[in-house]
Amino acid sequence: MIKKSIIILCLLFMSVGLSGYRKPDVYVINAVKNSNTHNNLGIMYMSEKEYFAAIEEFKIAISLNPESQASAVYYNNLGECFTLIGHPELATDCFERALRIYSLNLKYYINLAKNIIELKQFDKKIEQFKDFSNPYNRIMTGVLYVENGDMQRGITILDNFTISEPKLIITPAIKTYIKSSLKNNKQ
Repeated sequence: MIKKSIIILCLLFMSVGLSGYRKPDVYVINAVKNSNTHNNLGIMYMSEKEYFAAIEEFKIAISLNPESQASAVYYNNLGECFTLIGHPELATDCFERALRIYSLNLKYYINLAKNIIELKQFDKKIEQFKDFSNPYNRIMTGVLYVENGDMQRGITILDNFTISEPKLIITPAIKTYIKSSLKNNKQ
């Protein structure tokens, strides 16, 4: 009788111990991870020329992660999508927000400059960025001049910026931009 009881207890413990039971997974909502997923979907839709779907995905990505360096990328992507569908007036706000969130990506300056030129707001915006006490205004002014065709003036401003701010993350990108602009101008 005792043997049977011990065997039954052993079997009971073994069945529980070896059953493979584990706690059920708990789904955790991670807005940052989900925002990246929506941004990637937006890029995929944009490459497939499904612009409405891309715009919606970029908006979802922004809403999930509104004020981070990653959201600057999302705003820029949304602006590029608006530009592709022929709505540069909607793209302006996107590019400006991308720059406000993260001002060390030269692509955002170039996209905004092209957008300003397309909307024929060059003179108005040059006036807005004349205050060079903010070094980022020098970048915008220089890029605006280069993209508008005044290479000498734009490159001079950008070159002065690279000399005065050699340690900024954006400086090597500006040097590359200057070289490529000079190379493209010679052709």
